[in-house]
Amino acid sequence: MKYTSLSSFIFWTLLIFFFFLFSTLGIWQIYRLQWKNTLIARVNERIHLAPRPAPLLAEWFKIKAPNYDYLPVSIKGHFLNDKNIFVHALTIYGSGYWLLSPLETSEHSIIFINRGFVPMEKKKKIQNTFQEVRIHGLLRMEEKNGYLIRNNPDKDLWYTRELSAMAKAKKLSTVAPYFIDADKAMESFPIGGLTVIQFPNNHLVYALTGFTLAGGVLVGALFLLLPKKISKK
Repeated sequence: MKYTSLSSFIFWTLLIFFFFLFSTLGIWQIYRLQWKNTLIARVNERIHLAPRPAPLLAEWFKIKAPNYDYLPVSIKGHFLNDKNIFVHALTIYGSGYWLLSPLETSEHSIIFINRGFVPMEKKKKIQNTFQEVRIHGLLRMEEKNGYLIRNNPDKDLWYTRELSAMAKAKKLSTVAPYFIDADKAMESFPIGGLTVIQFPNNHLVYALTGFTLAGGVLVGALFLLLPKKISKK
């Protein structure tokens, strides 16, 4: 008898737990949906703004993604061509690399510029630019290191644009906490202007799935609680 009561208690506890779990997941995804819709609207509006001067050293402390990510900017400087970094990339042009070049500004600070996509066979054929250049593009925030495939600075293998690690590997100081995705340039390679302005937005599906599972648990519980009427003929 005690065994039956314990089993029943565990069973109903699990039912209640999963009902609240699935309901919470559904509610959380609704909040995520609102956040994603706001992000998409903000970025779509921001990318059409006129370029402004890229934030220099005195402004770096206030740079946060909600206010600066995907903002059109421009900057002048000289590339430090001997410190280029190639980041593994997969684009509409196939597999290859993002070419990230440190740009030294007039105040001797460094801003990494993603000059664009380079196919694997073109990696050793990049023409360096020694003249002062003006870069137009979109401000992007630093990426984190990967979880499964991780950057290996010692072997110069890069899979994410982890600026702090890149600066350390190339012995660069006063490096901006952001990089710039350069617009498409006149030369064939690197291919600029490939910033992806599309964000997956499946939160409504996830929310409906969570609420459906919660509803299934509730229906199952109600079914078990309903008195069973057995008609005898």
